Amino acid sequence: MNDQPLTPTHSPAAAKAHFRARVERYKILLRRKWWILVFGTTLGLAIQGALSRFDRTSFVSVGRMIVSIKLAIPEGSVYTEELSNFLGTQAALMQSGIVINRAHARVAAQKPGLAVQPVALKVSVLPKTTIFVLQATGDDAEYTQAFLEACMEEYVNLKKEMRTQASDVTVAGLTEEVMRIEKELRKSDEDLVAFQSTNSVVLLQEQGNSAGNYLAALNQRLAALKSEHELLQLLTLDQNIQRRQQTGDGLAAANDSTDKSTQGGGEQVDSEYLKAKQQILLLKADQQDLGQFLRPKHPKMIALSEDIARRERLLDIFRQQSADQLDSRKNSLALQIQNLERDVKEWEAKTLDINRKSAEYQKLKSSSQRIQALYDRLLATMQSLDVNKEINPESVTIMEKASTAHADQPKLAQKLLTGGLIGLGLSLLLLMLADRLDDRMSSFTELTELFDENVLGQIPKEDGPGSKGDVGLIEAEDGRHAFVEAYRNLRSSLLYMTEAAERPRTLLITSSVPDEGKSVTSANLAITMANSGSRVLLVDADLRKGILHRRFGLAGEPGLTEVLAQGLNWEEAVQATKVPNLFLLPRGAITHHSSEFFISSATEKFLKEASAKFDYLMLDTAPVMAADDVTSLAPHLDGVLFLIRAEHTSARVARAALELLYQRQVRLLGLIFNAVRPTSVDYYYYYKYHDYYNTYPTANAVAGQKVKG
Repeated sequence: MNDQPLTPTHSPAAAKAHFRARVERYKILLRRKWWILVFGTTLGLAIQGALSRFDRTSFVSVGRMIVSIKLAIPEGSVYTEELSNFLGTQAALMQSGIVINRAHARVAAQKPGLAVQPVALKVSVLPKTTIFVLQATGDDAEYTQAFLEACMEEYVNLKKEMRTQASDVTVAGLTEEVMRIEKELRKSDEDLVAFQSTNSVVLLQEQGNSAGNYLAALNQRLAALKSEHELLQLLTLDQNIQRRQQTGDGLAAANDSTDKSTQGGGEQVDSEYLKAKQQILLLKADQQDLGQFLRPKHPKMIALSEDIARRERLLDIFRQQSADQLDSRKNSLALQIQNLERDVKEWEAKTLDINRKSAEYQKLKSSSQRIQALYDRLLATMQSLDVNKEINPESVTIMEKASTAHADQPKLAQKLLTGGLIGLGLSLLLLMLADRLDDRMSSFTELTELFDENVLGQIPKEDGPGSKGDVGLIEAEDGRHAFVEAYRNLRSSLLYMTEAAERPRTLLITSSVPDEGKSVTSANLAITMANSGSRVLLVDADLRKGILHRRFGLAGEPGLTEVLAQGLNWEEAVQATKVPNLFLLPRGAITHHSSEFFISSATEKFLKEASAKFDYLMLDTAPVMAADDVTSLAPHLDGVLFLIRAEHTSARVARAALELLYQRQVRLLGLIFNAVRPTSVDYYYYYKYHDYYNTYPTANAVAGQKVKG
């Protein structure tokens, strides 16, 4: 079997059950060890109270100061501080060693009769203000008041020194900056004058405008020529002639003024070409019309053919002339484009040079103006800066002088509360540590988390007279309904856990350590089995401390000891109980050699004969960890029921006991969780109708009512 504890299922229901189990465990822990909290709290109160008696009487003096955030100085701020860090900076400055040492020295100088004493200074700020509250605490009232007064004065003096130092540094810095800027201004003016001496600013502006306009015109003309040239490259001869006829060569004439002398000849050749082409078409039409009536050899047909041939030769001549003119036009446009591109590059270079000079002039002019403005501003600031006369009133004001020191009454209640809380907290930590070390199970959820064996049933806790765990046996018409139903549920788990052919008939009930309710559980389970009509023999196999005969009110001898040790017939030692179908074989004489008896052949003979005579044979034995009886006897039986007592059984001890059983190849039927608190959240979850029978009267009550009636 796996001896590792089960991991809780990561589901909402399992998480909720685990949480409830932990809360229930802490409740039980508080009920059992509440005295630790009481003791810890009381101890904390006592210690704090004892310490309070040794506290020395101290005196407190309080003063207030207003500290403004900024010093306003004409023509700029000489001394400013960041608002976000201002309050913390001033508080730290008030409590700094410089102020503290100066305050002690000031008190010693003003009041030499007072001995120097340590004084604690606390500084706080009123919310949403810059009002600082200073609180001095010391052992001497007069010295404490004088010290706080000196601290406030020394803080004011320190602020003045800081402002003066800051102003002097500012003036020196301004003077140095003015001298540097004056040199830069002089150099900037010289550079501007040198540029103007070699360049006419007005001429540069006019040249820049003219060059820009001319360059734009060149680019426009170049674009038109390129467009014309690309178009001529795409058009055929006939398309070009037709275009020239439609536009009158206007575009070409506009783009090339030097080609006007050839325009007339080109137009004439184009006209002759189109005219010859038209005449050929007319002659061919006439030839086609005459061809319908005349033969090809007819003189008119021959004359028309010769005329058409002559005119086609003429058309070829005109076509060649037009093609030559078109090529000439293309070449002319290419030369013009090349020439214009060269001119555009030259004028672009001239324009860039003019623009560069203009930009240089503007840069020199702007730099000179900027430096001049900064120079003028610094001169004005230096002329108006006078730290001793022009500075605004002090930024530090003593709002309330140091008050007369009064005795600080010890806040005993607050100290006692603090001590009690500390003691309570330590007690809780101690309880948490104890809970971590305590592996006793308090709930069904904890049991299933620590063990993977089947849990056959939960038995509620019933407090009865006598020793620990001594509760009464189940009786007819028992009023402990939840208690009885728990054993019935356990009986059902045994009856229906396997097939009938494999149903365990010889059972052994044991636990890991004493005082876990093993004997009473064995007796009550046997009673429940007998009440179902089965013949049950309950055997007290705890030959050292068995007490089952006392619970049933029967004699203890002879019993199992005599059967195994002396060869007594076991049937002679069996006694009938008050419960029908239930018989008891008591312990017999006390012996310390039970382990030897259980491994003998007499034990095997007894078990074989008894199981043949009864439906169920149930043995109550000693705890596993107390003796070797169980591990010697259990292998001879059909199954073992292992008892775990809530809030009593250690998980480590129970696991060790189970391991001993597993080593002997014992068949463990399951666990019985005994003495579970009825108020436990897990028990209520599984038996939330435990008070079901409370709404119905018992049979005896009904009979009594009838008789009374």
